[in-house]
Amino acid sequence: MHIGCRLRYRLTQPTPLIAMLNVYYSRFGDLERADYLVTSPSVPLESYRDGFGNWCTRMVAPAGEFTLSSDGIFRDSGLPDPVAPHAAQHPVQNLPLETLVYLLGSRYCDTDLLSSEAWHLFEHTPPGWARVQAICDFVHSAVSFDYMQASATRTASETLAGRHGVCRDFAHLAIAFCRCMNIPARYCTGYLSDIGEPEPHPPGDFAAWMEVFLDGRWWVFDPRNNTRRKGRILIARGRDAADVPLTQTFGPNTLTQFEVWTWDARNDPGKAPLGARN
Repeated sequence: MHIGCRLRYRLTQPTPLIAMLNVYYSRFGDLERADYLVTSPSVPLESYRDGFGNWCTRMVAPAGEFTLSSDGIFRDSGLPDPVAPHAAQHPVQNLPLETLVYLLGSRYCDTDLLSSEAWHLFEHTPPGWARVQAICDFVHSAVSFDYMQASATRTASETLAGRHGVCRDFAHLAIAFCRCMNIPARYCTGYLSDIGEPEPHPPGDFAAWMEVFLDGRWWVFDPRNNTRRKGRILIARGRDAADVPLTQTFGPNTLTQFEVWTWDARNDPGKAPLGARN
């Protein structure tokens, strides 16, 4: 898979910036061509791993036009997300310690406001995989997808009340419901290809989904699409979107261009980015 992005900013002053745009280290073994982060104009870069294992790069962007870009090739199995219908839910007292943080409320997953509704909706569903799928089915059907309704401050409870949002809102609501039902759930962002999906394909964008802990491991669920998809490549994971901003700028700025691309590199490895969202 050929994946990449290009983000262009207009800055009124030198501005510190942290970017989280490189593929997660768990896919390092699938690397065919490194997705190095490139800036224009060139500036010094300092990279580090955050507390969730995400690869972050900090810099000071100069005033004027500034571009961040990444372009890499990764091998992918071509298989859809794994399915395990009999994966069991762990009693809370038996959960591994490192999963417990993903039972707690967080910035966008306001479990305290959703607990009663979650138990009302899902108490009688079979625990484990079937319960998570029931949560995804509900969120997928109850919330309408609308780019024009994107909001950087919308919480899970607000998504439930308003019944619209973008992929991060679907993920936040499903994560919050899972946590209310004592299922550890974490937020993921990355690339999601349209390989194998019927045309016309939507403009390229980053995607958000969730991982839940069942039967001793983490499993992917995607309440926005609610299908098992091919070509899903993780960039970052955390408690919710507040932990994984693709870029964090510390000063005034205007995003003037935004492009994301994914395609099957076997078909045309030299292909120019197409289907990107500007």
